Amino acid sequence: QVQLVESGGGLVQAGDSLRLSCAASGRTFSSYTMGWFRQAPGKEREFVAAITWSGGNTYYADSVKGRFTISRDNAKNTVYLQMNSLKHEDTAVYYCARTTHATIRLQRWAYDYWGQGTQVTVSS
Repeated sequence: QVQLVESGGGLVQAGDSLRLSCAASGRTFSSYTMGWFRQAPGKEREFVAAITWSGGNTYYADSVKGRFTISRDNAKNTVYLQMNSLKHEDTAVYYCARTTHATIRLQRWAYDYWGQGTQVTVSS
């Protein structure tokens, strides 16, 4: 059984930074591509960023490109999302997820395990 636990969310002002963490259980964490998604009130859950098992490949949604950075530490079974220059429209619950696909996937259905989410609120 895989468990994903996000942390690091909070209330910040526009222009501030936050770093989200996602700690994973299980010895095979380093074998999987990981992703971050977010869901704002009344909206669909959307892709934010993903990183392959080695960290060699990353991909970002256009809305966060240049502001967010995804990374991972396989020794710590943790994936991170560094969020800079936060905007009010970044307000959402952020989820990390695991996919068994070796390459990066943007679709929610491609991910089989999800964390419980962490709230990020950016005041304007």
